[in-house]
Amino acid sequence: MRNRALAVIPLGMILVIMAADLLSPSHFHFGTLLVAAPAITASFDGAWFTGVIALLAIAGETLIGTRNGSLGTDGMRAELVAMVVVSVFVVLFCLVRDRERRVLAQVRSVAEAAQLALLRPLPEVLGPLRIAGVYLAAAAEARIGGDLYGAVRTERATRLIIGDARGKGLPAIADAAALVGAFREAARRGLPLAELVADLEDSAEFSPYQFPEESQEGEESFVTAVALDIADDEPLLGMVSCGHPPPLLVRDGRVSPLTCNPPLPPLGLGQLCDQQPSVCSFRFEEGDLLLLYTDGVSEARDAAGVFYPLAERMGSWTQETPQGLLKRLRDDLLTYTGGHLHDDAAIIAIRRLPLPAPDERERHRA
Repeated sequence: MRNRALAVIPLGMILVIMAADLLSPSHFHFGTLLVAAPAITASFDGAWFTGVIALLAIAGETLIGTRNGSLGTDGMRAELVAMVVVSVFVVLFCLVRDRERRVLAQVRSVAEAAQLALLRPLPEVLGPLRIAGVYLAAAAEARIGGDLYGAVRTERATRLIIGDARGKGLPAIADAAALVGAFREAARRGLPLAELVADLEDSAEFSPYQFPEESQEGEESFVTAVALDIADDEPLLGMVSCGHPPPLLVRDGRVSPLTCNPPLPPLGLGQLCDQQPSVCSFRFEEGDLLLLYTDGVSEARDAAGVFYPLAERMGSWTQETPQGLLKRLRDDLLTYTGGHLHDDAAIIAIRRLPLPAPDERERHRA
């Protein structure tokens, strides 16, 4: 519909130029301006319609030459030849551009399919939790990057992971995909959380795929991550943090970070120390809100280079639902950074629903 409305511009231009030329004295010649019609058409329409406008412009120039008796002159022949050459090049440009657009559309569809496979949409309710997740790409044309998240239900708990693969491009995406796949497989085996993280460390060699053209010699592949185990029938959560920004817990209007000491290195760098994964436990009660995020949020900067005050902003939205919180956070973050993030960002908000009654817990266990 928009292209049909814009089609009036080149058609009207041809009519106006022809009328001006035919109604003006013979020493005024406006026909050469007709070449602008196909050039303008190419900016908003495809090769077929651009070719039609080019033919109309050439016909208009021929009509002008016939009416004023200059069709057989050298000047008019040169103008017609120039118009034909320019029109051919404009149509060829449209053909190449349209082909590139089709290729780009196919690439985007593949990227969207890859994103759905890597970052499956989180359900709004998962066990006793209400959850919302969002992925913000730094590049407007991107659909996927090195940030990751995932959630798996076990018999009596919900397991989640959020992480950020080092670097950008295909190597980071491959590392993120490898880690998410390993997490889903290990989480369903019912391993204790510490063993699950150790299993992820063992699988973080990292991705079997190599991209030499994008690799940087001498740099290690690793992923910062936080893995959580939130029990169904107890107000507790277990957490293992591997070099990742600490989650933020909102309780009674207060925001506090959840940190583990000593911290673990990122996944993929465990060989640098002999420290074994250990689980930190925290209270996670009815009505509590938990925010998981990657450093694309905490390290976002404004025009003056000041980091985004995430915990401070969170204090104003403590009564929001997970979906409402992420909408406010996303809008505020983009406003703070001037509408452009310098790094991808993944965010998950989790609110604890009321715990089941004791008799319901027993029936669930049975």
